[in-house]
Amino acid sequence: MKKAIILLLSLILFSCATSVKKNVKKPLFEILTEQSDGGANIRFFEILSEPNEITMLQNDEKLKHKINSNDIQNSNFIVLNLGEKTSEGYGVKVESVVETEKNIIITLKEISPDKNAISTQVITTPYTILKINSKKEIIIK
Repeated sequence: MKKAIILLLSLILFSCATSVKKNVKKPLFEILTEQSDGGANIRFFEILSEPNEITMLQNDEKLKHKINSNDIQNSNFIVLNLGEKTSEGYGVKVESVVETEKNIIITLKEISPDKNAISTQVITTPYTILKINSKKEIIIK
């Protein structure tokens, strides 16, 4: 009889157990890749928000494991191409990303190699791809 009562009490305790689901907040933006070569020959910044545009990123070897199907519905992507440069050392730095009530404001800074530093003289096409974890309108400064 005691075993039956203990078994019944333990079943009741285990059935009442709750699981705690932690709500992990994603960062507002993520840098998916920064490459010194492989971008376009012209300077442009492009915001990708439509599923058919984002499919292009999913087919890229460097990005296909970094983008999932939920990202297409919940995120925007930004391609930052600096165009053709005459040496190594160029890039784009994200100085700040601020979320307002209606939009996301991204402040960028173009990085150039130090004029006194020795750098390899080679044609490069640097680019960076950002993932913004929001579907709000994006303003690039």
